[in-house]
Amino acid sequence: MFSRKVLGTATLMPIIIGSVGLVNLMHQPRFETYRTVDVVQLLGTGACYGVALVALLAFLRGPRASS
Repeated sequence: MFSRKVLGTATLMPIIIGSVGLVNLMHQPRFETYRTVDVVQLLGTGACYGVALVALLAFLRGPRASS
C-alpha cells in the first residue's frame, strides 16, 4: 500500500498545519470576536487533525496481508 515514510509524513504535516491554525485562533482576545473567517479556519484545523488521525491509524496498523 503506502510506505511507512509516506504515512509518517502524511501524519506529521496535517498536525503541523492544524496546530499553526489552532495557535493562531487561540491568540484571539475573546470568543465573541470570532468572525466567519475564524470559524472557517477552526473547521479547517479540525479537518487537518482528522486527516492526521486517519493517517496515524493507517501507519500504526501496518501493511495489510494480501488475500
